[in-house]
Amino acid sequence: MKRWLLVLLFAASIFCNNKLIAQTDSVPVLKTYNVGVFAPLYLDSLFSTSGNFRYKQGIPKFVLPGIDFVQGAETAFDSMKLWNANAQAFIYDTKSYTTPIPTLISNKSLDKLDLIIGSVKDFEYKQLADFALRKNIPFISATYPNDGGITANPFVVVVNSTLKAHCEAIFSYILQNHGTDKIILCRKKGTQEDKVAAYFKDLNEQDGRNFLDIQILNFDSTIKTSAFKLDSTRQTVIIGGSLDESFASNLASTCYDLNKTYQLTLIGMPNWDGFKSLVTKEEYKDFPIYFTSPYFNTKQDNYSKIITNAFLKKYKGKPSDMAFKGFECAYLFTKLLAKNPNDFMSHINDKTFKVFTEYNFHPVKLKKENTIPDYFENKHLYFVKILNGSISKAW
Repeated sequence: MKRWLLVLLFAASIFCNNKLIAQTDSVPVLKTYNVGVFAPLYLDSLFSTSGNFRYKQGIPKFVLPGIDFVQGAETAFDSMKLWNANAQAFIYDTKSYTTPIPTLISNKSLDKLDLIIGSVKDFEYKQLADFALRKNIPFISATYPNDGGITANPFVVVVNSTLKAHCEAIFSYILQNHGTDKIILCRKKGTQEDKVAAYFKDLNEQDGRNFLDIQILNFDSTIKTSAFKLDSTRQTVIIGGSLDESFASNLASTCYDLNKTYQLTLIGMPNWDGFKSLVTKEEYKDFPIYFTSPYFNTKQDNYSKIITNAFLKKYKGKPSDMAFKGFECAYLFTKLLAKNPNDFMSHINDKTFKVFTEYNFHPVKLKKENTIPDYFENKHLYFVKILNGSISKAW
């Protein structure tokens, strides 16, 4: 109950005032950098125009990811020290009825910003990306694993790697470590599954030849062991080419049975870490399930202790993964902005202020003939494994 009330008070404070000041050892004459933090807070839905809370049953779950992200960012601004500079953070609710992003842009409220950090997607993502390009303001897309269809925008930084980047990492790993093994891509019907299959096809077919012999197996609702023609003397790598939990669970169960007889490695898609059926301790005893992730945090480092202690003290609870992401993006990129105010985009791979995650941002050109990047994307992906109910870094 205390945690709920404190979160409610936080939301109310943002509803009334969207500005935060980062702690600095500064004096007023120093340069101040304005950072905009955008997230779906739904404050106009939570509170009436008079400021009364609308939901008697508590804060609805759909609001929590955005609030957690902003709370994490707030903790970063409260704890960071900037040398020879100030940072001022402005919190924007992307689901506001009264001041949506187009209104903020038209009334020039965002013109003061030096950096945009957003946990946004779809229309809000595109609106901020277009604005960032027009104003030459770096836009850090913190959580959306998609390029949103943008092109020729060298001010967008995609932190949460796209599905294509994950497929690239899986293909590269298999090519380097399992080039002579049996490779099977398992999939079902679906748009996302078509994309995954197309990514692997494009990666595999170069200069009229295939790097790997990848067999594709299509399944409906049932995945039978008899569909797999395996050799007990040969290693097999199975790629789970679907983002569907039911498919992932069925494939994992089949691979678990096959692993009793055959040497088998199962690699799934990046969202498999969120499938509860795969992390059941007794379900796949001693059988590892691998997937890729742009994030991995043991939460034993000093920064993790800062945010954990801050949340315990202020909100009487533990920070969620979204809170850690908000903290990391606010801390890392604000520090980089203060260090490199005139050439931020050329220094986004500076490791000086690393928080939790190893990032490696590459310029992405969707067409070879493009002269400028369409966006920058994090290409560093961890291989993570689920084993006996626990998630750990594999390599």
